[in-house]
Amino acid sequence: MIQRIYQAARSVAQPHWTQALTSLITLRRATCSLRGRTRSRAQSALDTDFMVRIAWLGTGNMGLPMARRLLESGHDVAVWNRTPGRAEPLAAAGARLASTPAKATSGAELVVTMLADPDAVMECLSGPDGVIHSLDAGATYVDMSTIGPSAVRAIRAKLPSSNPMLDAPVLGSVPQAAAGELKIFAGGASGDYERWEGVLQVLGTPLRVGELGSGAAMKVVVNTALVDLMATLGEVLAVADGLGLPEKAVLDVLEGSPIGVTVASKRAHLESGHYPARFRLALAAKDARLALRAAGEHRVGLRLTPDAAAWLDDALAAGFGDLDYSAVVAMVRRRPALA
Repeated sequence: MIQRIYQAARSVAQPHWTQALTSLITLRRATCSLRGRTRSRAQSALDTDFMVRIAWLGTGNMGLPMARRLLESGHDVAVWNRTPGRAEPLAAAGARLASTPAKATSGAELVVTMLADPDAVMECLSGPDGVIHSLDAGATYVDMSTIGPSAVRAIRAKLPSSNPMLDAPVLGSVPQAAAGELKIFAGGASGDYERWEGVLQVLGTPLRVGELGSGAAMKVVVNTALVDLMATLGEVLAVADGLGLPEKAVLDVLEGSPIGVTVASKRAHLESGHYPARFRLALAAKDARLALRAAGEHRVGLRLTPDAAAWLDDALAAGFGDLDYSAVVAMVRRRPALA
């Protein structure tokens, strides 16, 4: 990283800045040399040029581009996926393909799960060939799935006390994952977060929001807004349909309303009836259930979210699960939805 700064300064052709940076580089290298005798490899992870041994578990639509970014940034990555063929593109790019989570985990400094739901994460962690059977003492476990805070607590209870844990679910879809532009909500001890912040920065913009479970809680909050808003948009358009208003005029007006960002981002789907998945409806339905569970655990009364969850479940039953979650709008409007 410091070398890139130096090269940028030289390209500006300002000798006094280059000289100053050269002095800073020399000082920093001397300091790092002294610190390097006492700090561990993992403590160096804030420097994103430093290679870390990573086990990446889950190479679905989101996991694959995220793991690819870590590979391209120079990290040593072992990958596992329940369907091995989904991980083969990463093996071709230099990753080590493991046949079980335990084999991927062996020797890793950092173990990351990016899976569909709490059951999948728990099976990967503690199943017969799970992570806990080969997790090195001191290795950090990070779950980046969307599983809710209660599942995070259950995972922590399964892990040995010698292994730190972070929860770090992400906001964004496949394009953001590929570009390293995800929003990452991290929960865990500040020291554990700082230790791995540089690795997380390869994937997007991390934000520590609190202690363990806080990242998962923040993701529940965000996804509650997403599912409520999309179901509400469906009902708004259903009312407009009932009143006989032309769709184009309604969407034009709604784009200038408080839900304009949502309307603009999904307008092509709404008008065409085609809903290619960026965020699968089946996952949105799961996330709505996570929100309801969290609300129930904390005795929070909800009215909008149960109805939104019901609409998503209806769409799931109608075969919309592999479509984009905005296909729930078609369900509410009693219209067909295509891929």
